[in-house]
Amino acid sequence: MATCIATGGALRLYGICARVPSEAFGCAQDESKDASILRVRVMALAAALFLAQSPSTVRVNFTDTGGAGVPVVLMHAATGSVLSWEHQTPAFVKAGYRVIAFDRRGWGKSPADPRSPGTAADDLIALMDSLRIDRFHLVGTAAGGFVTFDTALSFPSRLRSIVVSNSIGGVSDPEFVAQDRRLRPPEFAALPAELREVSPSYRASNPEGTTRWLELEKQSRQPGVAAQPLKNTITFAKLETISVSAMLLTGDADLIAPPPVLRMFAKHLRHAETVIVPEAGHSTYWEQPEAFNRAVLNFIRKH
Repeated sequence: MATCIATGGALRLYGICARVPSEAFGCAQDESKDASILRVRVMALAAALFLAQSPSTVRVNFTDTGGAGVPVVLMHAATGSVLSWEHQTPAFVKAGYRVIAFDRRGWGKSPADPRSPGTAADDLIALMDSLRIDRFHLVGTAAGGFVTFDTALSFPSRLRSIVVSNSIGGVSDPEFVAQDRRLRPPEFAALPAELREVSPSYRASNPEGTTRWLELEKQSRQPGVAAQPLKNTITFAKLETISVSAMLLTGDADLIAPPPVLRMFAKHLRHAETVIVPEAGHSTYWEQPEAFNRAVLNFIRKH
């Protein structure tokens, strides 16, 4: 165990690093000695970003599997945190990627400061700078998709590709907002999270998985904390300016971002592939992880 210190942009990052056997993430045992040990595991509880010109400390909780693979950053939903990616991290590491995830401020173990909320896109780039990562794949689900589009608009040169899953993308066009309100009236918002975001098929077929999803959901968002603002006002016109290759994915039973919404977004992205996963709701990454992982890996391998 050692303390790691790196400087990136206007922020300094402090964390605790440790070597972790690759078998903890399902890596093959016949790999080379260097590859058989994940180079760095940044322990989430100790990760912190320090604003260079502010006396206050901003702590950003993150995980990093390390290794020499191409980095993939996972951006959680509003009902998730770094803990939500337990079905993705082993699969992506086994496929040869370095997997990084972080709790946005106000989620998981990243505290929020309402006086200086910052933006998740800026936090992401500061973290990448601190880890000395130039370009990476960015995978965002649901509210994490808002940040994914925001990052693609502000920092396109840093991205190899983007995947936006089960998301309404933070789009603020009045017609789209009105449509969203028709799809999600106040009565919908009052439903328990699992009824809104986990499909009936999954709840019926996998009660243990549903219980686990609920456990993680209860550990996700901190009470009374507002989401960080976006850097950009996201509109369909702005999405048309994104030059990064994108994949849009949703479940056929997603009550928030159903397939017609995905197709609407695809019309406004220049380089977009689309995937619709059967028998999956708003949490496709959790409900159908094999299909989700296969689609994401097949896509990012091309970029």
